[in-house]
Amino acid sequence: MEAGPLNMKNFARLIGLTAIALAAAQATAADLKIGFISSLSGPISALGIPYEKGIRAAIAEHPMLAGRKVELIVLDDASDPTTAGRNARKLVVEDKVDVLIGTSGVPSAMAIAAVARELNTPLISPTPVTIPGPEGAWTVTVSQPFPLMVAGVVERMKKSGVKTVAFIGFSDALGDLAYDSLVKSADAAGIKVVANERYARADSSVAGQVLKIVAARPDAVFAGNSGTPGALPYLGLAERGYKGQLYGTHGLINADFVRVGGASIEGLQVPSGPVLVADQLPADNPIKKVSMNFRGAYQKAHGAVPTDAFSSYTYDAYLLLADAASRTKGEPGTAAYRTALRDAIMSTKELVGTHGVYNFKPDNRYGSDQRAVVVVRMEKGQWKLVP
Repeated sequence: MEAGPLNMKNFARLIGLTAIALAAAQATAADLKIGFISSLSGPISALGIPYEKGIRAAIAEHPMLAGRKVELIVLDDASDPTTAGRNARKLVVEDKVDVLIGTSGVPSAMAIAAVARELNTPLISPTPVTIPGPEGAWTVTVSQPFPLMVAGVVERMKKSGVKTVAFIGFSDALGDLAYDSLVKSADAAGIKVVANERYARADSSVAGQVLKIVAARPDAVFAGNSGTPGALPYLGLAERGYKGQLYGTHGLINADFVRVGGASIEGLQVPSGPVLVADQLPADNPIKKVSMNFRGAYQKAHGAVPTDAFSSYTYDAYLLLADAASRTKGEPGTAAYRTALRDAIMSTKELVGTHGVYNFKPDNRYGSDQRAVVVVRMEKGQWKLVP
């Protein structure tokens, strides 16, 4: 008579333990960890802060990916490449993230990419970073490649009758990338590059560089820089009374740059992703719908409409992750899952984002094509589409 009650107790205990184990397993399976690095302080924070706002808007809109809860871990690299690399290592080794997203500057993005390759963790960069060969095998970029964007600007120069152009840009990897892209496109267009001046992101003056540019008397000036420090050359040129045409990169489309540049950037032409002028796109353009969805998600998350082109890059990074995660088998938190996730990212086809339509291949880690480029002009504090 005692065997029955004892068995019932054991059975109840077994059911309880099974339920606890199942709940624990489900909780583990539900977490897909994103290690997010951005420049939330320092000279590139004008880009880094919008990057964080973009991904938070995306997660607020889609808190689950492939049936799994998303955990976002955010670290500030303080606009420093060494800190960016250290953050990436901590996120992978200590926090066991499944994917890295970041950061705001090319040198820092390259530092993260090196860690991603070493630790076999996929990296989605919202910043243009080119790492050819095996060293870049774990990195893709949702930002348009500089050659593509600069080619769009050089086409405008040619149509505007520019014969000579001076370059001024950052004395780092981004400046090199912008200059090389300009030289290649300008040469093909029959435009001569007559100066190559550089400055550090933290510099407070470019008076000497501007004097040399003005002395060269170029038809136009192209600046290879980004964020708030990108306003410095235009301010210097205005002080010297330069009246030629002004061009720049897509790294300048943010509210702080416009505020600091003021009247000195009137007429400035830069390339942009379609998201900046989404309301002017044809109704049948698929980018328009995604871009307007982004605007709605951003406003809901932050209480205001976006005024930059950077927050939408990390929104696109999250869309890319969501698409890849839906095609990835296995359990997050494992090396096998990270490899499978990387492979899924690399095989993305015709994914519509706010900046373009993405296609990746193992030997093509930029996903953008001509659909990702428009040219805009600064007119009285507002970016306007150039027909």
